[in-house]
Amino acid sequence: MWHGRFRHDTAKIVQEFTQSLDIDWRMYEADIQGSTAHVSMLGKTGILDHEEAAKIEAGLQAVLQEIREGKFTPSEALEDVHMNIEARLTEIEPLGAKLHTARSRNDQVATTTRLYLRTRLQALKDDIRELLRVIVSNAERHINVIIPGYTHMQQAQPISLGHYWLSWFEAFSRDRARLDFALDALDECPLGAGALAGSTLPVDRMMTSELLGFSRPTRNSLDTVANRDYMADFHYFASMFMLHVSRLCTDLITWNTQEFAFIVLPDEFCTGSSMMPQKKNPDVLELSRGKTGQVVGNMLDLLMNLKGLPMTYNRDLQEDKRGLWASLDTVESVMKIIAALLEHVDVDEEAALRGLTKGYPLATDIAEYLVMKGVPFREAHAQVGRLVGWCVENGLAFSELTFEQWKEHIPEADPAMMEILTPRESVRRRDTYGGTGFAQVLRQIEEAKSRL
Repeated sequence: MWHGRFRHDTAKIVQEFTQSLDIDWRMYEADIQGSTAHVSMLGKTGILDHEEAAKIEAGLQAVLQEIREGKFTPSEALEDVHMNIEARLTEIEPLGAKLHTARSRNDQVATTTRLYLRTRLQALKDDIRELLRVIVSNAERHINVIIPGYTHMQQAQPISLGHYWLSWFEAFSRDRARLDFALDALDECPLGAGALAGSTLPVDRMMTSELLGFSRPTRNSLDTVANRDYMADFHYFASMFMLHVSRLCTDLITWNTQEFAFIVLPDEFCTGSSMMPQKKNPDVLELSRGKTGQVVGNMLDLLMNLKGLPMTYNRDLQEDKRGLWASLDTVESVMKIIAALLEHVDVDEEAALRGLTKGYPLATDIAEYLVMKGVPFREAHAQVGRLVGWCVENGLAFSELTFEQWKEHIPEADPAMMEILTPRESVRRRDTYGGTGFAQVLRQIEEAKSRL
């Protein structure tokens, strides 16, 4: 494509090193879509006559059909998807040599990438919505199931399992908002920016932008060629999504152990051991958690690539898509399989309640009860803390104390206090906005459905 300037052909080792077919061939439909809009504009503005434009468009459709039918094998000698398509087009229709009029590979690549990425991100919106739907369904299913809530991996207070699921609805909803932001960030059309400075030919950038479904053309040709912010926005979404998945997986892996044993994972999403017959391993959750570092690493890879680049285009940017595709594929697969797994997660309610007897998760309830009786909170806190220490020393749970022992340590104890000292009553009474009380969880579920 540049033989006019050079006396010698590119060395084969250089061709192999600089080719990008392995990462950009997947964009062939988007490239042809962009080229079709470009040639339509060339015909409309008179840069090409209508007959020339029509023949080139027909040739592009013929190339697309060949690729779809597996009849076209691209060549590394032509470096990338863009030049392979143009070369084949020109073989089919010699007028294809005019396709690249008023266009550089710089604005062509930027447009093709945005078109492809837009399609993939729009599909991800459907996938994350399905994940959110499953989470809300689980919240409804488990609203009355009580499990321990944890801080510092120590039992803290009883909570509704439905409330737990809704915490992930909030986290993944923020991811959905970040995905929307990433889509908005790429909603500008680069075509017409040229290599970096625009064109002396009378191109109509508004037309190509409209034909390709963008809200507007990019505003500055230099920034158009240099900009990879929209990729960074996707990477941030992907990294945060995977971090949330990783934390969720850790909870479920932990709660599925024999030591906790109140979450039951579906057999079809687990594997066994080649040696130990009793094993049921949470491989899907572990692999999803394990892929998180790759996605975060891909974000850092792009940022480090951009860090020292001068304006405008530099060949370093050819590497911007390797991590992008890897993260896209990973997020898509994880999003689908996590949604499918969560739909079949079950709970052993008796095991969860048994677990609550091992700690002292009702201690705060007692302190707050004393506050309602006029005891300053710090004094109530110390009083209950001393009781917990005495119970630990004597190997007793709250449920094993007699009323006389309660009165000995908590003089303000009365029959009314005894009535609230159950996990279910503890959950019910946490009726503040956003809390774990059953009425609040039900309200959150209805709100979540409305947001969906």
